[in-house]
Amino acid sequence: MTIGGRGLHGHVLDTLGPSITAGEYPPGSVLRTDELAQRFEVSRSVMREAVRVLESMHLVESRRRVGVTVRPKDEWNVYDPQVIRWRLAGADRPQQLRSLTVLRSAIEPVAAGLAARHATSEQCAALTDCALGMIATSRGHQLEGYLLHDVAFHRIILTASGNEMFARLGDVVAEVLSGRTHHDVMFEDPDPAAVTLHVRLAEAVRARDAGAAEDLTREITVGALHELDILAP
Repeated sequence: MTIGGRGLHGHVLDTLGPSITAGEYPPGSVLRTDELAQRFEVSRSVMREAVRVLESMHLVESRRRVGVTVRPKDEWNVYDPQVIRWRLAGADRPQQLRSLTVLRSAIEPVAAGLAARHATSEQCAALTDCALGMIATSRGHQLEGYLLHDVAFHRIILTASGNEMFARLGDVVAEVLSGRTHHDVMFEDPDPAAVTLHVRLAEAVRARDAGAAEDLTREITVGALHELDILAP
C-alpha cells in the first residue's frame, strides 16, 4: 500500500518530520516506536524505516531500551532539502528564509564569477533560455512557471562554477526559492528589477565577465533579502 506515491513510511515522515522541526517534540523528547506505529496505524517495520530516515537527517537518535530521542537543533543536518522544506513550513519560516538567503549571498556571487570563467557553451545557452523563460512568466501571476525557470537558472550557475561543493547546494537553493513561492513570500508578480538582473547575469556569464557576474548575483541576493524585510519581517 502506498500514500501519495511515497509509501507508508513517507506518510509518517510527512507528519512526524514537520512536528519535530516545529518544536512539537522538544530536544530530549523520547518517542516510542510501538506507540508511533499504533498512532500512524503502520507496522513496526514501516515505523523503523521512517526512524532510519530521521536518523540520517540527525533529527533523532535511536537506542535500545531507551527509544527514539529528539536531538538538539544544532545537531540537525540543516542542509538536507527535506529538513529545509519542513522548517519552511513551520513558525520559524522568516528566520529560516533569512538564514538561507544570507547563505546564498555568501556563496552564489562567487559561484557566478566562476561560472563566467568555466561555463560551457551549452550551459550559457541554457542559462539564456532560463532567463527568457523568467521574462515570459514574470507577468500574469505565473509564479509556478516562473519558479521552474528560476530554480533551473540558479542550478546552472552553481553547476557551471565547476566547484562540486557549490553544485551540491543546488537542492538547497531550490528549496529556498520553492519555499518563498509556496508560502506566499513572493509578490504576485516577480520584481521586474530582479528579472532584469537575471537577464544581465546570463549575458555576463556568456561574455566571460566574471566581475560583472559576481556583482549582479550579489544584487540579486541583496534584493531577495530586501523582499524578506517586506514580506516576512
